[in-house]
Amino acid sequence: MALNRALRLRKSSDFQRVRQLGRSVSSRLLTLAWAPNDVARLRIGFVTGKRISKHAVERNYVKRLLSEAVRPFLADLPAGWDIVIRAKYQIIGTDLYTLSHDIATLLRRAQFLVPSPETSSRKGLT
Repeated sequence: MALNRALRLRKSSDFQRVRQLGRSVSSRLLTLAWAPNDVARLRIGFVTGKRISKHAVERNYVKRLLSEAVRPFLADLPAGWDIVIRAKYQIIGTDLYTLSHDIATLLRRAQFLVPSPETSSRKGLT
């Protein structure tokens, strides 16, 4: 099931604004970019270019996987931000668990999520 329409970025101008004015972090599979918005609501957009696949069916499947991977974190994300998740070529063949883990890591690096105690204790931060 797709994300609620109110939670999605849909306009090209919004994607461009986040890309040009926002900040970003990257991993092997994804790039996460974010910028504040003026609607006081969290909005998320997904980008899968033709480099991922020339077939729209496969690109849309990747977007659905990303949507499902983000869903568990929605309640913990603050309002007032536009977030764009861009898939990289290496995402082909990746499972939902790996995507969820990668998104969680990027959200922590972007300081949208507080690091879990077990993660910080493994790194000797506690």
